[in-house]
Amino acid sequence: MLKVILTYFLIINFIGFIIMLVDKQRAIHKEWRIPEKTLIGISILGGSIGMLIGMSTFRHKTKHKKFTVGVPFILLMQIGLTILYLKYLP
Repeated sequence: MLKVILTYFLIINFIGFIIMLVDKQRAIHKEWRIPEKTLIGISILGGSIGMLIGMSTFRHKTKHKKFTVGVPFILLMQIGLTILYLKYLP
């Protein structure tokens, strides 16, 4: 089960990283963009580390508080929930 969970988080974070690259490229070329709801949704689903790395690497969404505050907040909440889960549940 642990292998499945780790695989999920690797995949969702890779998706988060790539989706930031794709949205940055679309912004540069003034093409249709990925909705912000989708970007935040990927973070909520566990891709917050990949999103943060993508934001930093591609300098994308770094002036938007929704992302500069929101994505790290989501990550902290996920870390906190993981700690609670590991501490109190078998």
